[in-house]
Amino acid sequence: MSETFQFGAGETILIIGLGRSGSASIEVLSEHQVRLYATDEKPAAELTGAIAFAQSQGARFVDAARINEIAGRLTCAILSPGVPPTSPVVRQLYEANVPIFGEIELAYRLCKSPIIAVTGTKGKSTTTALIGHLLRGCGLPARVGGNIGNPLIKEVRAAAPGDWIVAEVSSFQLETIRAFKPRVAVLLNLMPDHLDRYHSMDEYAEAKYRICANQSMTDWFVGNLDDPRIRALHWRHGDTRAQARQLWFTLESGEQATMYLRDGVVTYAPVAGDPRPIAIVRRDAIPLAGEHNVRNAMAALLAALAVGCAPERLREAIATFEPMPHRLQTIAEIDGVRYVDDSKSTNPAAVIAGLRTYDAPIVLIAGGRSKGTPFDAMGAEIRKRATALIAIGEAGSAIRRAARGVNAVAAGSMDEAVRRARELSQPGGVVLLSPGCASFDMFASAEDRGERFAAAVAALREPAGA
Repeated sequence: MSETFQFGAGETILIIGLGRSGSASIEVLSEHQVRLYATDEKPAAELTGAIAFAQSQGARFVDAARINEIAGRLTCAILSPGVPPTSPVVRQLYEANVPIFGEIELAYRLCKSPIIAVTGTKGKSTTTALIGHLLRGCGLPARVGGNIGNPLIKEVRAAAPGDWIVAEVSSFQLETIRAFKPRVAVLLNLMPDHLDRYHSMDEYAEAKYRICANQSMTDWFVGNLDDPRIRALHWRHGDTRAQARQLWFTLESGEQATMYLRDGVVTYAPVAGDPRPIAIVRRDAIPLAGEHNVRNAMAALLAALAVGCAPERLREAIATFEPMPHRLQTIAEIDGVRYVDDSKSTNPAAVIAGLRTYDAPIVLIAGGRSKGTPFDAMGAEIRKRATALIAIGEAGSAIRRAARGVNAVAAGSMDEAVRRARELSQPGGVVLLSPGCASFDMFASAEDRGERFAAAVAALREPAGA
């Protein structure tokens, strides 16, 4: 298929997956005079609302078991990021030589605006939101979408040619790109995650590297010099994978870096013009908790600098950024104990970062549905930094084993977990919800998990018998 394919009138397109992304693709494509089909591998009885919406947009629903009946009529298919490329529907379409694109590729091909794309194991949403905030603070119109929660395709539809699109992209979304070519690609970090989908860290990393696969020297690549797998992409290592102009950030050593810490100040070494270093912001003035968020802020600042933002405007803009919900969000302080919602921590590396954020006794609430990642390193960090562990969900027992030696108890609900955490906490300490797992064993989403935590904490204030 030609790389100029624009999903125009007369095409016949199948949407695979009727979640938020798939429904958004249907809504946007319905405006392009295409013939639409939709399918999902869930039973039709669980999809009543989604099917009704698809049909209201002119799409015909086809049961996944009957895809072969329409495969010969299809111009292409759009794959939602939650559907693995190994699914039976996808395999049938490949066998029928039907081109398959992801929603991010669809959005890119319909987009008239330049794109800044952000990926990594952790910190994607915070960095994406921060970039959008910085651009707007510097007078550049920006729209934020993608894996952050609102489908990229809808932001693209609403964007004017002069807007910047800031997109959080996952490894799942990057698997299906073909022409996707962001003006600025940001790769934050690579840590074990989604190993229930990828056979190895190498395979997972390859999916992430695709963010810069189509870039050229008219584009920018922003990379983490402290991450060994990403550092290997540095031009000095001779790896040709990152073909764009490169900007690098580090907390460890300023050598080879474009942004680094000097005497507690985030400092920028300009890549053009006056080479003298520029102080951007003091580390303690970044309104985000944790060392990992200093790196996220550096990545966001470099992306903003790449598109022309002035350092002095960035200094002002970053001071007004508000942390996102469910990411090391303090929700209450009760009897001298701080309660922190980090429900968006869905892998062990994020838990480790959360534990390292606080210099205080920590009672950790962790567990959920494992994503195939070992808990050994997380367990070692729990032993170092937590005074107690409240284990929840399917992976609770595995986390307790990994953290052996720590006072650990199991809880069957969030209410019970918060009550036990209160009993085990002490004034000056922190109760930290940082699960390190997916939420779908006990909750509808990570957001639902965080909201249940907040409600259980609020209940602690209620008088007995009220």
